[in-house]
Amino acid sequence: MIDVLVVEDSRVIRNYLISVLQTDPEIRICDTAASGEEALASVDRHRPDVILMDLHLPGIDGFETTRRIMSSNPVPILVCTASTQFDQVQTAMRALEAGALAVLKKPSGPLDPNAEAEAAAIIKTLKLMSEVKVVRRWNRAPAVAEPAPFDVAGHKTAIVAIGASTGGPPVVLQILSGLPTDFPAPILVVQHIASGFTAGFAEWLGAASRLQVHVALGGEIPLPGHVYVAPDDHHLRVGLRGELQATRDEPHNGMRPSVGVLFRSVAERFGRRAIGVLLTGMGRDGAQELKLMADMGALTVAQTEESCVVFGMPAEAVRLGAARFVLPPQKIAELLSTAARRATSKEEADG
Repeated sequence: MIDVLVVEDSRVIRNYLISVLQTDPEIRICDTAASGEEALASVDRHRPDVILMDLHLPGIDGFETTRRIMSSNPVPILVCTASTQFDQVQTAMRALEAGALAVLKKPSGPLDPNAEAEAAAIIKTLKLMSEVKVVRRWNRAPAVAEPAPFDVAGHKTAIVAIGASTGGPPVVLQILSGLPTDFPAPILVVQHIASGFTAGFAEWLGAASRLQVHVALGGEIPLPGHVYVAPDDHHLRVGLRGELQATRDEPHNGMRPSVGVLFRSVAERFGRRAIGVLLTGMGRDGAQELKLMADMGALTVAQTEESCVVFGMPAEAVRLGAARFVLPPQKIAELLSTAARRATSKEEADG
């Protein structure tokens, strides 16, 4: 049985969420809470396997409640929010920074035509998140390492492809924030995130980093220093002319968008002139295709285990020998900047 703590201040919504969760025989509601204070006390008493967390709570809000839980009694937290508008997504992204594992749209109610699908998504995500082993690490200051030289001699960076899943948004932001505004290559991102949140995620990245971030439309030629995020429920790939393609082809590795689809297209189009980065996430999406990129001479990177929320996708890449470098986020940004700078310097010298 999976013990779930439901944190929701509205009694009507709370009861509906309970009724949704009780349709699965493997889920047990161990307690409910209507405020952040009640949630903190309940975690101490009941030690739930996973928490379904609202953000708008009386007293201590969901963001602060999440931060405190992850500082003292770490539990996998799934944020359930009522809106996918930009201001709400901003708050949801802050919750992910505080330690929540995922964000889903709150179900509209039993009369909504999408009610069954929304309920199924919540149950599936809760069960997946309950398997994640979270640790108390959110209050630790990041380790400061000495700058290390990266052996990227001869690499010419034409494009960067980044793939992430569970725990990815704050890591993607950390990497992008470490890049200069004149970064000389386009950056393509596939982030597994609930439908409806991609546009807000892209705006959040753009507002918090120094780069221009877009949801990929398809058909455009990606520009240096710009970031393109795979749109909701669409694969992102690069075409033969270098144009971006957003398609609703069948899911790959159970995902749409799929990191693997992006990495394969980048490998086939750019070969050794590409950089592939595989970040925190459950499963193995993108690992085999990162190996393909490496085999074709691309610069390939996986995130270190200690810096991952879930060392699933990067672990599979490491197992396959797909990653030339295994680095924490701040070092990934440093590597990207170094590789791109050296490529630009070489071009100028050759010119």
